[in-house]
Amino acid sequence: MTAQPAPQNLGMITLSIMAATIMQVLDTTIANVALPHMQGSLSATQDQISWVLTSYIVAAAIMTPPTGWLANRFGRKRLFAGAVLGFTLTSMLCGAAQSLNQMVLFRLMQGMFGAALVPLSQATLLDAYPREQHGKAMALWGMGVMVGPILGPTLGGWLTENWDWRWVFYINIPFGVLSLAGILSFVPETRPDRSRKLDWFGFAMLSLAIGALQMMLDRGELKDWFASSEIVVEALLTVAAFYLFFAHSATAAQPFLSPALFRNRNLVTGLCLIFVVGIMLLATLALLPPFLQELKGFPVITTGFALAPRGVGTLISMIIVGRLVGKVDARILLAVGFGFIALSLGQMAQWTLDVPIGGVVRSGLVQGLGVGFIMPPLTTMAFSTLPPTLRTEAAGMFSLMRNIGSSIGISMVVALLSHNTQVNHSILVESITPFSDIVRNLPPAWNPASPAGLTALNAEITRQAAGISYLNDFRLMMWMTLAAAPMILLLKPLPRAVKPTQAAVME
Repeated sequence: MTAQPAPQNLGMITLSIMAATIMQVLDTTIANVALPHMQGSLSATQDQISWVLTSYIVAAAIMTPPTGWLANRFGRKRLFAGAVLGFTLTSMLCGAAQSLNQMVLFRLMQGMFGAALVPLSQATLLDAYPREQHGKAMALWGMGVMVGPILGPTLGGWLTENWDWRWVFYINIPFGVLSLAGILSFVPETRPDRSRKLDWFGFAMLSLAIGALQMMLDRGELKDWFASSEIVVEALLTVAAFYLFFAHSATAAQPFLSPALFRNRNLVTGLCLIFVVGIMLLATLALLPPFLQELKGFPVITTGFALAPRGVGTLISMIIVGRLVGKVDARILLAVGFGFIALSLGQMAQWTLDVPIGGVVRSGLVQGLGVGFIMPPLTTMAFSTLPPTLRTEAAGMFSLMRNIGSSIGISMVVALLSHNTQVNHSILVESITPFSDIVRNLPPAWNPASPAGLTALNAEITRQAAGISYLNDFRLMMWMTLAAAPMILLLKPLPRAVKPTQAAVME
């Protein structure tokens, strides 16, 4: 399934596709900061309002894998236009929701339509650009995928504070209209292939496995993990459904996912690496806002601006990488990217609670540089040895692995943060005795002899215990990044035909 557009349409095709990409990935984080405002407006509890995020994540995760089959069945342009239209309309419905039930329903629909946008945009760009410019195309695509989640909290906080929480959904309307008009006008249609039937059993088992896994990860911390029967049931469903899916795929004549995908070494290695990148990027973004707001006392807007340099770093490195791909072995660029991310996490692991905002900005800039060095060469190498007929299906798997990595990473670091804070608190309390030098040198406000002083002292001990736990999370992610880096050696070098001769992100 290939389609080569006229060269003069490349600019409009790229603009239309990037509008759809940014719209979808921005929505994964922009709503987070508005949750407290939604909670009051929709009369929801803390537990209930989390379904605004969970419903979207579960629906998007389940509908990502069948993107390849749907594109083959109906044509990529039709599916793309339908997904953009549906996502835009459901965004309007989310903004107009008057009850929690309506919001959850509309978010489910929004996730179903939005699932196809990122893999379709990636596959369409790969087909639109000639093979020698795939590095440039993936740099542009990676810029939208990675900058969107980084800017989401800042934009969401500004819209919520200055306008209303409903505008975090209404902001999608201009992106959707622009993208839909461009897709209908400039993106070429692919030839549908209705010969391949949908493997309904495989789809059902994979959907059940992904849905149960997402529910377990999203609700595990709230339910105290395996102390809850709900989490145990979801874990058993995940294991059983994944087993049935893989067992069925090994014997079915036409399995849900093409076996050729998993015989391609570059793609499989790329899926493993993007899984790790998903953990590092969004887990870090999940930790930093509460660290800066709760322990450092930064306001929401200041926190957003402190995180923004990540996007600047990504933009700078992608411009550099676009000019180096084809001149330098892409595996070297990947190694540099992983090195930058490990360095940034190492810097965070050395923070104290007195770290200045400049230190936060510097580490964010370094991490952004690392992301920019990873995304274009990784996506180009992962797809370099795949036939065009498998690109859309592979792009869906690529997006799915990144999202699952993000979910697992966030759940992992949040669970460790909560557990380690309690452990660290117990250890620190052991040193508070009437005979210790620490107690003798405490300021009067923390005098444990008075109830008020004891309360203030306990609050400070909890703050210090949480600070140590954050640093432990950053250190763990640094070692995970370094442990994953050797997988780069498994990637085959780019074939000569894929190496760009004019590889610049922006000319």
